[in-house]
This record gives sequence, C-alpha cells and structure tokens, in this order.
Amino acid sequence: MAENKTDRRSLKTQKALKAALAALLAEKELRHITVQEVSDKADVHRVTFYKHYYDIYDLYDQLENEVLSQLGLLLLEFHEKPTKDFGKELIDYIAENPVIFKMIFSPHNTGGLRQKFSTMVEGVFRLLQTEKNAVDYKDSHLDYISAFWSNGCVAVIEKWVLGDLAQPKAFILKTLSELDEHMESYVSKQFN
Repeated sequence: MAENKTDRRSLKTQKALKAALAALLAEKELRHITVQEVSDKADVHRVTFYKHYYDIYDLYDQLENEVLSQLGLLLLEFHEKPTKDFGKELIDYIAENPVIFKMIFSPHNTGGLRQKFSTMVEGVFRLLQTEKNAVDYKDSHLDYISAFWSNGCVAVIEKWVLGDLAQPKAFILKTLSELDEHMESYVSKQFN
C-alpha cells in the first residue's frame, strides 16, 4: 500500500514541477529559469526536484514530450469528428489548459514547441483533406494549402492565448469555423 502512496505522491510532485516550469516559461526563457525558482513555484524542496530530474533541461524535455504526446492523441481523436466538433473540442481543451498553451506560444519560448504543434495541426488538416477529396497526401498543392490553413488557425489560437483568452470561446470558434468554411470551399474547388 505504501508503494501506491509513494507513486501517487511522486506523480503529484512531477505534475507540480511541470506546471511550475510551464508557468515560468510563459514569463521568461528556459536558460534564465533556475531549479530553485521551479521548486519554489511548485512548493517542493530542491532536493525533491533532483529526485525526479537531472536539471531544468531534463524537466523541460519531459514536459515537452508529454505535451506533444497529449496533443497528438487529442488531435488524432478529434480528427475523427465533424469539423465543427473538432474545433469546439480543441478550443475547450485550450481553455482548460491555458498554462500549457501560454508556454507553447510564449515569446520567451524557443519556438520549437509552437512549430511542432503547428506541424501536428497541419498533418490533421492534410489527412482530413486527403480523405474528403481523394487526393494524394503528398500532393504539392495540398502541401502549400495545408501550410497556409494550419498556420492561420494556429495564429488565431496564439493571439487568443496570448490575449489571456479574453475573447469568448464562441467568438474564437466562430472565427475559426468561418475561415475553415472558406478553406473547405477552396480546397474542394481545387481537387474536385
């Protein structure tokens, strides 16, 4: 029984440390964040930090991998749904996880995480379009259309997140839906 408590406690500590780092990354660059700052923000001792991670970069790598895995699974799950539902669930997920998305879009971030998120969104769009329009996934025209569409959607989401989610979710969803409608129409004309 003690092992389960230790495992739960350990997972809780790791979660707190990751959340603390994510919050700090929204404020400043990774290279300027110390173990002490993360530990203080997570309300754990420095020694506890080192029980779980070698250094700040190890914590960041694990946080990034976790975030990308969750987003990848989420996007794959969403892609099975109608576009309207996909957008709503993505916006809901972002609203429920603002710290993670502030970290992704932070001007202090290296941009690598943002680019990886954008690439994931682009991949889902390409997959949807190949299925809807019977076009080859490697089609170069689709390649450029996908880049334009995904970067536009990610830019809208980024503006919303960096604006502290000030606009209502319905407004963001309506904006993305309208842009998506125009893209759907354009893509359909190009490939049908």
